[in-house]
Amino acid sequence: MKYTEEHDWLRVDGDVVIVGITEHATEQLGDVVFVELPEPGTQVSHGDEVVVIESVKAASGISAMYDGEIVAVNDALVDAPNLVNEDPTGAAWFFKIKLADMAVLDGLMDEAAYKDMIA
Repeated sequence: MKYTEEHDWLRVDGDVVIVGITEHATEQLGDVVFVELPEPGTQVSHGDEVVVIESVKAASGISAMYDGEIVAVNDALVDAPNLVNEDPTGAAWFFKIKLADMAVLDGLMDEAAYKDMIA
C-alpha cells in the first residue's frame, strides 16, 4: 500500500488503484454518518474533490492526488457509512481508479514513512 499526507491509502490491483482512508483518519473524523461517492466513468484531475465524508465531528473529503478515471465505487458505503470506521483499510474502500500515470505512486509514502508521519 501507498499513503498520502492527507491520510488516504492506495492499493494497486492489476491496472487499477483502490483508494480509501486510513484508520488514523477515521479516528480523527469520529463516527462517519454520510459518504458521497463519484459516478463510475468520472474523469478526475489532480486537486479535484472526489469523495465527501461527513462525520459527527466534521466534514471532510478525498481530493485526487492524481489524474485518472473512476472505474468503480463502493456503493455499500452509501447505505452503511459506518463501515468506514469498522474496516477502513478493507471493506470500506471508496473507489477504484485507472490512473493516467501509475508512476505517480512512486512519490507516495510506504507504510513505514506514513507511520513515522503520524507518530
